[in-house]
Amino acid sequence: MWAEPGSAKWVAHCRRGACNNKHASVTEGKVESICHKTQRMGRLLRRAAEFFLKGTLFFPCEPDRGLVRVQELTPEKAGQLIWVRARIHTSRAKGKQCFLVLRQQQFNVQALVAVGERASKQMVKFAANINKESIVDVEAVVKKVQQKIESCSQQDVELHIERIFVISQAEPRLPLQLEDCVRPEGEGDEDGRATVNQDTRLDNRVIDLRTTTSQAIFRLQSGVCQLFRDTLTDKGFVEIQTPKIISAASEGGANVFTVSYFKTSAYLAQSPQLYKQMCICADFDKVFCVGPVFRAEDSNTHRHLTEFVGLDIELAFNYHYHEVIESITDTMVQIFKGLRDKFQTEIQTVGKQYPSEPFKFLEPTLRLEYSEGVAMLREAGVEMGDEEDLSTPNEKLLGRLVKEKYDTDFYVLDKYPLAVRPFYTMPDPNDKKYSNSYDMFMRGEEILSGAQRIHDAQLLTERAMHHNIDLEKIKSYIDSFRYGAPPHGGGGIGLERVCMLYLGLHNVRQTSMFPRDPKRLTP
Repeated sequence: MWAEPGSAKWVAHCRRGACNNKHASVTEGKVESICHKTQRMGRLLRRAAEFFLKGTLFFPCEPDRGLVRVQELTPEKAGQLIWVRARIHTSRAKGKQCFLVLRQQQFNVQALVAVGERASKQMVKFAANINKESIVDVEAVVKKVQQKIESCSQQDVELHIERIFVISQAEPRLPLQLEDCVRPEGEGDEDGRATVNQDTRLDNRVIDLRTTTSQAIFRLQSGVCQLFRDTLTDKGFVEIQTPKIISAASEGGANVFTVSYFKTSAYLAQSPQLYKQMCICADFDKVFCVGPVFRAEDSNTHRHLTEFVGLDIELAFNYHYHEVIESITDTMVQIFKGLRDKFQTEIQTVGKQYPSEPFKFLEPTLRLEYSEGVAMLREAGVEMGDEEDLSTPNEKLLGRLVKEKYDTDFYVLDKYPLAVRPFYTMPDPNDKKYSNSYDMFMRGEEILSGAQRIHDAQLLTERAMHHNIDLEKIKSYIDSFRYGAPPHGGGGIGLERVCMLYLGLHNVRQTSMFPRDPKRLTP
């Protein structure tokens, strides 16, 4: 029977057929109304018709009602009737009641639908049959609980639901279960419960990013970027943007992606290095940039990516390149302090799944010379030459030795051998075997490589020739230093690696939202 939507005949017909339902929506001309009392039907259905005729999805709620964040559900709100929008994390029906866990980003709360004055058996059944990961609006009373709910972030309260509406229905079969994704390391192996491997997570990254752990990781990562920008801006730095399509490899060598560029070839930037220096020559004095960095390294290790986010710094100094080291280390210390003070919730959330020791640092930052590091390794039984570069195992071992001796996870290794550094690195004026260059380490792994740069065009040309670099390809770079350039230095930091090591994680792919490595180009 057809009747004009909103007419008395239409409302009467809908009342007869829908007064016991619990859900209201308008889809493709069909109105299905859900409400608790028959006397409310006329108003709800008229509103449904009005919204439908305007082409708007309709939900039976006040348009100006406030939605409370799950994070804000505390005992102070006990007794209040509130609205919450969240995902169905889990549901469990038991007799005349249904327990739900509602999740909103990294926070979740237990909710209860029970047969009573405000809920019928049909409503309980409806709630129990909502697919996991569906988005719902619930009207509920906040209740204190006598015993903490250990499985939820909001442990002191639960919600007693009076109304529930499905905003977006998820498909019934999920590619992976979120409770499996957040199971602490080793727990699944002990009791035979399922765990999710890394490739499965990355293949279904949109689902994996919904976990409380992933939410916490990337909120903390956002904090690193914000603290980096704020700290340097307060120090008088200027943020710059540099090209990522360039005519010559940024750092020489073969680890560069070649791309077609009209009738010629170009390269994806391995670093903003050359452009940072050109800005210093252009009298910007102190600059930084945040952007993608590309490395065509066929390395399938826990810490290498072919594309990552670089946090780059460059600044002119007055008398000694240690001014640069002090500026960078102070920036890192401010980031560590900010994370410690502002992101404890995220740190603790990640720690539940991936336990680790709290990150330790000193102020001022510990600085060792390369020769001191080599001596410490030799005392520990490592055989290596004075001018030999540190291998990854030796880096980690040195990190453990430094932690034991100085009780810090963050330190600087200064005065690297010149032979293992790029052509633009300034030689040590007192010992030509070494250079005015440095690396910075977190938990025994490198997070920054930097140096004083050569700012004399003639010396730069000589060093480039020594490294067999085609001078024609870096002509514009060398020319930048022919018209007066201040002494300067800087470094590049890998954002994903900083987050991985600060949180004590084991793989950089955990801190890359959509990682790229030699075997992964999707999603």
